[in-house]
Amino acid sequence: MTEAYEMHATTVIAIKRGGKLVMAADGQVTMGSTVVKAGAKKVRRLYHDKVLAGFAGATADAFTLFERLEGKLEAYAGNLPRAAVELAKDWRMDKSLRRLEALLLAADKEHLLLISGSGDVIDPEGEVAAIGSGGAFALAAARALMKHSQLAPEELAREAMAIAAEICIYTNHNIVVEEL
Repeated sequence: MTEAYEMHATTVIAIKRGGKLVMAADGQVTMGSTVVKAGAKKVRRLYHDKVLAGFAGATADAFTLFERLEGKLEAYAGNLPRAAVELAKDWRMDKSLRRLEALLLAADKEHLLLISGSGDVIDPEGEVAAIGSGGAFALAAARALMKHSQLAPEELAREAMAIAAEICIYTNHNIVVEEL
């Protein structure tokens, strides 16, 4: 992750395994060094419940991006890669969107994508991706658990998030998991 997108915000992880996809996020919302909410929902179902999207960053910015992604999914008949590319183009080129401070993970049964405001749409290697201030911790934990266990995707996500919450002060143990 580049310095411009180093978030002190949250942790979101997406894992594909055994034909299932899960996305999990913690619920902590901070303002500076103060926790203002412990149970926020940072993962949403989009496009007729066929796409999961999670955000790390400013809450108001995330709602804007969820709405924009939903609109792109509608415009491109649920084609997630195309919708993600079009969102990234808008995000990078539109003056008001350019100021948004967030990262998105978006996934359907076939695709797992990281979308950034610098115009990046990344299809990560492997079957796992994570964003946010605790993203690297959750990602490392999930990769190790995937390699050395047969845990189901939801259990993998919960364990990886628990490890991230033990290390990252911007991540709590109030985990929400959505599954496709």
